[in-house]
Amino acid sequence: GSDEEDEEEEDEIDEAEARKYSIFWGEFGKAMKLGIIEDSQNRNRIAKLIRFQTSKSATDLIALDEYIERMKEGQKNIYYVAGQSYDEVANSPFVERLLAKDYEVIYFTDPVDEYMMQHMFEYEDYNFMNAAKDELKMSDKDDKEKKQEKQLKKDFDGLTKWWKEVLGDESIENVKVSKRLATTPCIVVTSKFGWSANMQRIMEAQALTDSQKQAYMKGRKILEINPRHPLIKELKSL
Repeated sequence: GSDEEDEEEEDEIDEAEARKYSIFWGEFGKAMKLGIIEDSQNRNRIAKLIRFQTSKSATDLIALDEYIERMKEGQKNIYYVAGQSYDEVANSPFVERLLAKDYEVIYFTDPVDEYMMQHMFEYEDYNFMNAAKDELKMSDKDDKEKKQEKQLKKDFDGLTKWWKEVLGDESIENVKVSKRLATTPCIVVTSKFGWSANMQRIMEAQALTDSQKQAYMKGRKILEINPRHPLIKELKSL
């Protein structure tokens, strides 16, 4: 079994390398994230070195290349969500449907992560997609599912319009039928270009940004409703 021994030896080397890198990452990870923010010329090279937890890798930190290797067939986006802790993001309503459909989601829990992602839009031809923002797209929909979604949008049109009128323009920009929720009745998401709720929390905690910029960057809010939830169905039937 010399082949087996060779393989075992290789595995041991890989593990030792991973351990070494994990110590290195603990020391210099934050500096690398700042590198992505500040060094636009080397952004893609530094991105290769970034490590993170995901919905499928809670203990071992993985790289973007590993994430791409494990992607679902036909997947076009790299999904991520940011929050204060692994548990918070893992149980977030933002990722319900992504996880139910077996997409891997990157979990960012360091305050600098969302700053970093404002400078990183794509990697190796894949776009990054924040699960907490409007226009979340999943690429595995077949015609049947697309038809269903279209029909649900139509069926709930009256309810979404009524809800929008009740809430008024000040508090919410739009009310939509959600594509991201599985078990939660409704959720507020941020427009694509504004701050997510997590980013807003970080910025307010720092109190460094002027209030005008805050108001501008807070982003418009969209209420999404889950058409499959009994509570929402009940509201529709009233």
